[in-house]
Amino acid sequence: MNDHVRSSRQRNWTESKAHSSWQIFKIMAEFVDGFEALAKIGPCISVFGSARVKPGSKYYELTVEVAKRLAEEGFGIVSGGGPGIMEASNKGAQLGGGKSVGLNIDLPFEQQSNDYIDKAHNLDFDYFFVRKVMFTKYSQGFIMMPGGFGTMDEFFEVATLIQTRKMLEVPLVLVGSEYWKGLLQWMKEIMMDTENNISPDDFDMLKIADNADEVAEHVKLFYTKHALQPNF
Repeated sequence: MNDHVRSSRQRNWTESKAHSSWQIFKIMAEFVDGFEALAKIGPCISVFGSARVKPGSKYYELTVEVAKRLAEEGFGIVSGGGPGIMEASNKGAQLGGGKSVGLNIDLPFEQQSNDYIDKAHNLDFDYFFVRKVMFTKYSQGFIMMPGGFGTMDEFFEVATLIQTRKMLEVPLVLVGSEYWKGLLQWMKEIMMDTENNISPDDFDMLKIADNADEVAEHVKLFYTKHALQPNF
């Protein structure tokens, strides 16, 4: 490597470190804005699922029903703010007369704010990890609709926080037994029974539902035994 190339790389590295230091302030600002906005909303349920699901499809319409039912029980609904399951959950929130919250993320594809988010509750984020904190800190339950990598990431993140007691236990409901049964079977037979990587108590935190009434019953039953309170 000649001196010119070495010098150029060193300069780029120094500039990158300086940029990273200033980036801290942008991250802090996202946390502050998110905390201030969400703390005022009240008890909410987060709904996760695929951005690719279309209106009129089975899981889109089921999500509308689930969110509407939960809104009628007095919960605000928090989504990722985009299309698909996110849009369906915000639509259901409005139909049920509940607060409809969208936590948007700037992505090169798929993501744009849907039309069913309350204007006062439409928040934008640049960082996935900040957005995740907002979902977990201010939600009193998590509904996992069918989805892809992002949904699985969010599912296991919440399960890990509850398992390690970094977050209070809250309802964690997987909707669509047909969709989830393969994963749940693998978790039980391999993760738990064969490899002993999780315990039966860990598996017990997961609830399964196939319709809106079952979802609402899981949430209502949980809160007959637990107080509504912030998770952290």
